Parts: sequence; C-alpha cells; structure tokens
Amino acid sequence: MHRAIAERDVAETAVTEAGAIDLYREMVRARTFDDRALALQRRGWMSGYPPFRGQEATQVGVAHAMAATDWLVPTYRSNAAQIARGVPMSDLFAFRKGYAEFQSGHDLPVFPQAVPIATQLPHAAGLGMAARHRGDETAILTLFGDGATSEGDFHEAMNFAGVFDGPVVFCCENNGWAISLPRERQTASETIAGKASAYGFEGKRVDGMDPIAVAECVADALATARESGPVLIESLTYRLGAHTTSDDPSRYREDDLDLPEWRTADPIERYETYLREQGLLDDETIAEIREDADAGIAAAVEHVDAMADPDSSEVFDHVYDRLPAELRRQRSTVDSAGEQN
Repeated sequence: MHRAIAERDVAETAVTEAGAIDLYREMVRARTFDDRALALQRRGWMSGYPPFRGQEATQVGVAHAMAATDWLVPTYRSNAAQIARGVPMSDLFAFRKGYAEFQSGHDLPVFPQAVPIATQLPHAAGLGMAARHRGDETAILTLFGDGATSEGDFHEAMNFAGVFDGPVVFCCENNGWAISLPRERQTASETIAGKASAYGFEGKRVDGMDPIAVAECVADALATARESGPVLIESLTYRLGAHTTSDDPSRYREDDLDLPEWRTADPIERYETYLREQGLLDDETIAEIREDADAGIAAAVEHVDAMADPDSSEVFDHVYDRLPAELRRQRSTVDSAGEQN
C-alpha cells in the first residue's frame, strides 16, 4: 500500500516541495468550502448537502496527479476534486442552490456530478473506450464510494473497461460506510481492490488520508491506464461527518471502530504536522493560506447571491431532445404559473 507521511521526506517522494504545499493549500480550500456549504445549508440557503470532511486528501491528491486533458467523472461528494481541477466554487454552490450545473460555462474536462449511486461509472468506461478508439493520450478517472461497488453499474463498467482496455482509473473512496451500512456488511470481499482481478486488471490500495501517497498512486495508475488498460484504486479514507445533512451518524456509528488512528485522524491536521516537521510550513504561511481560502469562498457565495433566481421551467431543458406529451403538459403548467406570478 502506498504510504508517505512519517515514512519519507518530501524529497524522497514524486512530489516537489512546492507541490507538497499546493496539496495543503487545496485541502484547506476544500475544507473551507465544505464548512461554509454546511453552514449555508443549515440556514436554508440550499436544500441539502453531502459533506466530505475527512476525504480531502484523497480528492486533492487525485486531482494533483491528473494531466490537464484527463477527464474527471465525479460523484456527488467529489467537490474537493472538482475545485482542485479548476471548477469555480461558485458553480458548485449554484448547483447546490438549484441552478443548472456549470454556470460559468467552463470547458474543463469534468463531467457533471452523478447523484444516483454508481451511474457515472459506465460513463467513465465509455469515455475510456472512446479515447482508446481515437488513439489519444487521454485517461479518465472516476470517483465513487464503497457502497457503489454493490451496484450493477460498477460491475458493468469494470467489465466493459477490462474487455476493451479502456484507459480508466476507478478510484473508490472507501470511507467505511455506505450511508449507515459498514463496509463489511455490504461486501464479503477482503478488500475492494481485490475485486479488480475478476475483470482482468490490477487493483491497488492507498492511504487515502495522505495526499502525497494518493498523488503517487494515482499517477502510477494513470500511466498504466494509458499504456495497457484500467486500474482499480481503493483509497482508505474515513467519513468524519454525516453522509448528508439529512443523516444522523450517531444512530448507527460507534466511536470505537476497529480502525487505525492514521485512518480516522483529521487528514489536514496530520498533513500540516508533517509539513511543519519537513520545514515547509509555518504559522505565517498557514494564516495566509486560510485567509485566501476564506476570501475565495466568500467571493463565490457573493457571486451566487447576486444571480437571478433560476427559471423553474429549465428543469425540462436537458432531459429529452423532444419532450414526451406528459412532460410538455407539465412544462406548460409551470410556464403558466410563472406568467401569473
């Protein structure tokens, strides 16, 4: 398993000193976004939100390893990876507030968030098959939780990618819980990485609370994907908060789980300690990074607050090329109500 913290100096890793600090900067920015989004939801600014506290190291490490032209295919909890890939935070806030996704009109190789569990995985496999058919160097990385491995879409995507040698890295953020179901209750496999062998390709495990280890592991996997075909990564992380803002983890989760301290500790605090010991971080730099994160999040929220309310009829725009009769009827009702108001 890929490990780095407390075992190697930064100089012994594949990450530069500047890159190591950038990883910290992105993790802090992601955590600040997550905290602000949670606070906004609690005051009614958005209807619901899936926190990702504890998973910043995995998502930022993944983004750090990807080439500029590689496609990210995210799930609904992949906000940190999207931010690190360059998606404007205002886009993510707007989406959660009810606007159509990607209001900025960016042209980044980032798929829309998939809210249904595992439905993004066949899309990733299809992108990989297309890239292989064209013969280009594009690779695809898709993120999903451990619960997604029990869905049919997971198995179908893995099978297609394996058969057609698609340049796809399937990255499972194993945070220990599929909503309220612990990992050992939703799969009998000893590891999730081990599932890859059934589809004819390699599975890897990585310390998902360590951004350097994740970046190294994903970089290796992407190189393999480009050359010979898919790879499955099981990133061992932990969900420090609730599944969503409608969830109460105290009803099903005990604090004395049989997990090592490195997996349940706050990844930002752990990484910050490591960088301090490496002589790469000090109080002044940390304060500057946090101030920049606060300012960026504040500007993103202000931008969304200034946007006009979305038109309710827009929900019909991108569902069908030609709306079925029932949806045409529904849209006319929505349009009539809007005109009356």
